[in-house]
Amino acid sequence: MFENFFKAEISGEVMSSVIVMMIIAVLAIIIGIQAHFQDPLKKPKGLLLIAEIGVKFFDGFVEGLAGTRIPGFGGVVMCLAVYLFIAFIFGLTGLPSPVTYMAVPLSLGLIALICIHATSVKFTKWKYFKRYVDPFPVFLPINLLSMWAPALSLTLRLFGNAVAGMTLMSLLYAVLKGIGPAFTIEALNKTATVHLGYFITPLVTPVLHAYFDLFSGLIQTTVFISLVTILVGQEIPEEE
Repeated sequence: MFENFFKAEISGEVMSSVIVMMIIAVLAIIIGIQAHFQDPLKKPKGLLLIAEIGVKFFDGFVEGLAGTRIPGFGGVVMCLAVYLFIAFIFGLTGLPSPVTYMAVPLSLGLIALICIHATSVKFTKWKYFKRYVDPFPVFLPINLLSMWAPALSLTLRLFGNAVAGMTLMSLLYAVLKGIGPAFTIEALNKTATVHLGYFITPLVTPVLHAYFDLFSGLIQTTVFISLVTILVGQEIPEEE
């Protein structure tokens, strides 16, 4: 049993996800050390300045979409945003993007689901369970199923967009690779065939990578954290 466990292969996407989390952890440690030794009377510089700007931005982001009654949630949103954006652009390194592995978007969707229901429990206490029997107790099975809808929607949205971009880029590389030879070179009594695709690929693919990895990654990250923040904000009852 244990021999099979240790012989099991770990997918490239999982390894990419681990690398992304290690990068974030190292940056967080460096920023934490800088913050510890930072003189409060001096203006921060470098990574610490970027971190400070990020904290203020995401705190304002959460306040604008969900109000001011969930202090500290900006840090959660910031963590999700940083991980997701790096995961989207990680394909530029030549390694597989973690988002193209279903377990990663599913994990992010479940984190969002936990945030939603934890917020509801925090503000409604025992009244939280009333949502499962409204408007009548007979709706309990339906309500129990519908509670998973946000996680499913967020998961499929992330996974679908990531796989779509990866598929289009794979098809493009296959098409460029299949383009016929442009000319042949003879040197030292040897003939070499130079394919036209070798010249077109460096001209076309960077633009598409910039869209599918950078621009699309930024858009999908923004949409994800916006939806999570709005869904969490909807669980906060209005102040009387």
